[in-house]
Amino acid sequence: MSAAAPVSGASSAAPSARKMARHRARKRTNAIALALSMGAMGFGLFWLAWILFETIWLGIGGIGLSVFTQMTPPPMAETGGLANAIFGSAVMVLLATLLGTPIGILAGIYLGEYGQKTWLGSAVRFINDILLSAPSIVIGLFIYAVVVAPLRGFSGFAGILALALIVIPVVIRTTENMLALIPNALREAAYALGTPKWKVVSSVTLKAARAGVITGVLLALARIAGETAPLLFTALSNQFWTSDLTQPMASLPVTIFKFAMSPYENWQKLAWAGVFLITLGVLLLNILARVLFKSKH
Repeated sequence: MSAAAPVSGASSAAPSARKMARHRARKRTNAIALALSMGAMGFGLFWLAWILFETIWLGIGGIGLSVFTQMTPPPMAETGGLANAIFGSAVMVLLATLLGTPIGILAGIYLGEYGQKTWLGSAVRFINDILLSAPSIVIGLFIYAVVVAPLRGFSGFAGILALALIVIPVVIRTTENMLALIPNALREAAYALGTPKWKVVSSVTLKAARAGVITGVLLALARIAGETAPLLFTALSNQFWTSDLTQPMASLPVTIFKFAMSPYENWQKLAWAGVFLITLGVLLLNILARVLFKSKH
């Protein structure tokens, strides 16, 4: 009996040693994964901070009253601003959002409430995924082929159509996802009271998902605010102030692209001022979207 005790102690010590070894291995793996994650985060934040620093440092120096009151200047001019480009961007982005948002919300409602298991819903969802991942330059070329080339002229209207095609898939995806988060108990309670389907969607589910849908619209707005490629093929640019949507129209992204590539110091200074304005606007829109999304939860 006394000889069996050491054997039992040795057999119980072996599993304990194996557990300790596994524990140390897991700690090492966790430390390595944590270090890699922190390194990746630091790498991304480093470049983001550098971009923001350069944007603020070079952009804020070009901000002045003339930027908002004067037209884009000719090369080597002593004065000039971005008033026509700011106005053109504001008009095209606003109208594109107003055009694309209702289409996106209605399509998202169909996918989230009516077409979950239908072949048409699957087809629409597939096409929307393609549009969502399509490069913006492809959308610009499409509008160029179907609108600009047949009409033989660039126009603000063509730019609005191109930007609206970028807004629509973003709003569709966000609306569908937000509706999917609404508990079915809300729908069933409304149906139990005899409420028709359209009334349940408009007064119950869509109202509950309102903040998330608005967040999607703001994110789509922030995305198109800095798009350059679609406008190069559609609205092109204009050195003068114009509110005629049938004519070429200036925009901040295209003006920044043109001025930043030039050898003229005054154009480069205005380009950095435009970069600062777009960055500030997109940042504010993203912060607003985050605040609304947080209030939703």
